[in-house]
Amino acid sequence: MSKVIIIKLTKASPNSGPFTIKDQFGNIISTDVPKESLIAGISYEVNDNVTMLTLISMGKCSVEKTQNLSDIPRSQLASVTFEENITGCLWRHLTDITKYNYFYGSVEPYVIEYPFDFQPYTEILQSVQEYCKVYKYLSDGIGVFSYTDKIEVDNEYFNKFIVYNGQQSSGTLILVSKPTNNLHAYMQYPIYNIDSKTIIYTKSNGFYQINGFYDIVKDKTKQLFNSVCDCLSIDKKVNDDNMIYTQQSFRKSLLRSKDIKLRYILDNKSDIHIVSQFILTLNQISYK
Repeated sequence: MSKVIIIKLTKASPNSGPFTIKDQFGNIISTDVPKESLIAGISYEVNDNVTMLTLISMGKCSVEKTQNLSDIPRSQLASVTFEENITGCLWRHLTDITKYNYFYGSVEPYVIEYPFDFQPYTEILQSVQEYCKVYKYLSDGIGVFSYTDKIEVDNEYFNKFIVYNGQQSSGTLILVSKPTNNLHAYMQYPIYNIDSKTIIYTKSNGFYQINGFYDIVKDKTKQLFNSVCDCLSIDKKVNDDNMIYTQQSFRKSLLRSKDIKLRYILDNKSDIHIVSQFILTLNQISYK
């Protein structure tokens, strides 16, 4: 036998949700339930033996609450109102010496941007070389940080790269390490994705080098970036709707201007420590 229950949220923090709903036996009733749906009230059909439900907020500040099912009059249910409750989420930082851009149980983007000024000339950007060191720290088992418990690696780096100026943009470039002793794998790049292009980077004599970027802006009368509202530490993201992430063999527009910005992003891992030292650009004066 089954019964119909109605769930209505009465109190939650501003950033809570989406929610997963389970019964007391661990059976999942629903997943990815928006907070707005729970505020308005949502109904489910469950077994008669279900007497308790657990709501689990799957956001960055994960929290769960178990409540007994009870019968209430419809008039009382209709009068239930939602109250926004601002609460804190306790989190201890720096407890794992092997993690860096890792906060509240999630990997957060590490972003660094370099501006370059080429005045008085207009120059074409051909390649970028960055001298930096990438470390992986080893856990000593007692959680004590030590500068000696590390190794320097050659096959780890930023995973995203964006080159842009006021009217041009390379779009989102996914960076992967150059395949070693594998010409077939090397010849597969660049790889064109729906919302990015995957290119390779190389490391030689301590320099990480990137090239193979072009202007892929579709319409210069539209914005190159969109604002980001879900994270205050990120000021913008590429407007992919205004980028052409397809192969353009005969329409490769070079990035030329009197200034350029290089934006490096690491958002797919938190177990490396990138120490940037200086950066060089290989340019060519553009004559018209």
